[in-house]
Amino acid sequence: MNQPDYEFLRKLLRDKSGLDLSADKQYLIESRLLPLARKAGLASISDLVQKLKDGSSALISQVVEAMTTNETFFFRDKVPFDHFRDVIMPELLKARANRKSIRIWCAACSTGQEPYSLAMSLKEMGSALSGWRIEIIATDLSQEVLEKSKAGLYSQFEVQRGLPIQLLVKYFKQAGELWQINSDVRGMVQHRQLNLLHDFSQLGTFDVVFCRNVLIYFDQDTKINIFGRLAKQMEPDGFLVLGAAETVVGLTDVFKPLTDRRGLYRPSGIASAAKAPAPGMPRVAAAGN
Repeated sequence: MNQPDYEFLRKLLRDKSGLDLSADKQYLIESRLLPLARKAGLASISDLVQKLKDGSSALISQVVEAMTTNETFFFRDKVPFDHFRDVIMPELLKARANRKSIRIWCAACSTGQEPYSLAMSLKEMGSALSGWRIEIIATDLSQEVLEKSKAGLYSQFEVQRGLPIQLLVKYFKQAGELWQINSDVRGMVQHRQLNLLHDFSQLGTFDVVFCRNVLIYFDQDTKINIFGRLAKQMEPDGFLVLGAAETVVGLTDVFKPLTDRRGLYRPSGIASAAKAPAPGMPRVAAAGN
């Protein structure tokens, strides 16, 4: 791959998905996009780039999906789900006792293990949630992974990664060589295609936002922008959950970390310090574009 083609692809991916590739990731693009090029009947990455320059929107979507990392598993990293059970839900059950409703957003939900882990955690709370209305909104850039999440079908390998055996027996049924999460758990999760670079105000206000292991792929200005917009979509006493390698510290003051609670943040009440969208980032656009 020549340098101009690589720079074109870097800019395309940054503008369309926020993915910020360093200058030495040519091997990653080649390994993921060469099979896509051949599937499209193209001989090389250069031919693929030319096709993209011609404006093939379908091919652009395929390139973005091919380059997006969808690594996930049930109860990933465990700590955030301990926080959800021991800190977030007890506080919200007290704070929302009058309205008896809670809204949760799983941004970048991938193939569904995160929102279903939260749904099972809520199921495990039993009668404590009787009479409550709890929404889980799961969004992702990729329609392909959203379809898998909606189906709730997982391989033996996938259910063995992080899922306690007692929850597998309780909430899944075997479907041939696969395992399908029960319909009542699937029904707790609403799926929507959404690009975090675009306007997400139409989703409404949330009490809890899980936005884990996605911002690490964005440049600093994009992270600041997203944090500022997330803060505007959260209740003043809500909770933001980030991945272990992510933080707001040194980037923005719209969230404050909770002492001794790794990865857990609350809105600070300070006006958004988000910068203007980075060059090429749409200011307002329909979700899923």
